[in-house]
Amino acid sequence: QVQLVESGGGLVQPGGSLRLSCAASGNIVSTGTMRWYRQAPGKQRELVASITSGDSTNYADSVKGRFIISRDNVKKMAYLQMNSLKPEDTAVYYCNAAIARIYGYWNDYWGQGTQVTVSS
Repeated sequence: QVQLVESGGGLVQPGGSLRLSCAASGNIVSTGTMRWYRQAPGKQRELVASITSGDSTNYADSVKGRFIISRDNVKKMAYLQMNSLKPEDTAVYYCNAAIARIYGYWNDYWGQGTQVTVSS
């Protein structure tokens, strides 16, 4: 069994910062690309940032220069540092990861989500 668990969400004022964490656990032999998605009320889920096992990163245009994705392969963790937060960043943030439980066999896993609310 593989689990992804997010943490670090909460209420923050505009201009503030939050750091989200995603912990992968279970019978894991390898973790591939890890991603953060978000879904605001009434909107589709959108990709926020991704990081490969080699630390190559990509960001949505809306968060470039404000968010930083990182990972710790030993701890099987991913992080999303969110700075200069705006009300439009309010959403449930989900962690996603490609994980192999057996070498060469990859599956996609999702966390349960963590709420981020940016409001004064």
